[in-house]
Amino acid sequence: MKASAKNVRISPRKVRMVVDTVRGKSVSQAMNILSFTRKKAAQPVQKLLRSAIANANENDGISEVDDLLIDSIMVDEGPTLKRFTPRARGRATPIHKRTSHIKIVLRER
Repeated sequence: MKASAKNVRISPRKVRMVVDTVRGKSVSQAMNILSFTRKKAAQPVQKLLRSAIANANENDGISEVDDLLIDSIMVDEGPTLKRFTPRARGRATPIHKRTSHIKIVLRER
């Protein structure tokens, strides 16, 4: 009962703040927390959790969502998009647009 999202265009540091709130919780409780979290990262994490629930239902035949717990959820750094912005006197400063890889594993209670 796994799901992963790769190259999510949010910094891993920001995603980890949201992920830490739902780690170890039941799936229904985690969905409730994510729906009321006012962070940009909450939406892709919630979408990934729905995908993991669908995988559990389709592949393992688990229809009861209340029996599922978040076993592990981790955020790794993905590839960084490197851009430049113009500055004074013809200089340029780098901009690093960071991406995240999010992995989630569910288990039965």
